[in-house]
Amino acid sequence: MKNKKRSRLLEIWHQLKKNKLAVVALIVLVLLFLVAVAAPLLAPYLYSTQNAKLSNAGPSAEHLLGNDKLGRDILSRLIYGSRQSLSMGVAAVAIAATLGIALGAVSGYFGGWVDGLSMRLLDIYQAIPMFLLCVALAAIMGPSLTNAIIALGIGTVPGFARIMRASVLTVREKEFVEAARAINAGNGRIIMKHIVPNAIGPLIVQITMGVGSCILAGSALSFIGLGVQPPIPEWGALISDARSVMREHPTHALYPGICVMISVLACNLLGDGLRDALDPRLKN
Repeated sequence: MKNKKRSRLLEIWHQLKKNKLAVVALIVLVLLFLVAVAAPLLAPYLYSTQNAKLSNAGPSAEHLLGNDKLGRDILSRLIYGSRQSLSMGVAAVAIAATLGIALGAVSGYFGGWVDGLSMRLLDIYQAIPMFLLCVALAAIMGPSLTNAIIALGIGTVPGFARIMRASVLTVREKEFVEAARAINAGNGRIIMKHIVPNAIGPLIVQITMGVGSCILAGSALSFIGLGVQPPIPEWGALISDARSVMREHPTHALYPGICVMISVLACNLLGDGLRDALDPRLKN
């Protein structure tokens, strides 16, 4: 079984390597996560260090990207901000995927009134725009990184649940599931040991792209004051801080905006590559 899984992963990697953009996106994402992990080592200054004499100063040998209105080093704040932005994307998707997989697996496996009730609740759920729901939840719980992650996670559950349900509807009729029922395996064991591992493949693409979507939505929450709170840096919060000086110093908002764009674009390109690698019709 382990050899089969290993060969399957190698096959996916072989297909993914054919997509040069996806490989570049993967490298960019790995570098971004390494920067986030090693932020204290890479940042030339602490993100909170202020110097009033350097307020809105331009780039220099000591401050490569200049200083913000409080004299804080912009490069250091971008590096530290990657921690908050990336953690929001990954943690929110982890919550959404966990809840969506559970709901989609149960709904698809049992069918009947369980499936009907679950899908109608999701229809109501999706009638509310995702970002508006996240804003409402974040406002109710209060502005903070943790609450923003929870709001984003809850707000993006329906997409994961529907994809998981569609995959389970196909897998539940397979021979190995019938064999598990024949030996009187419990429903819980069948779902956890047989259904979910074999139905989770299509969710890999959704998870990858979901990280990018949550990074973007998390930055938007921080921009309007419902995400990460000052003085902790986050890319969306950095753009918000730069609003008052955007006309005179547009690069203060441009730098974090580029970081958001690169991370979201990398997630989307990698998701496209994984979708092609996982599609058996595109193999040659």
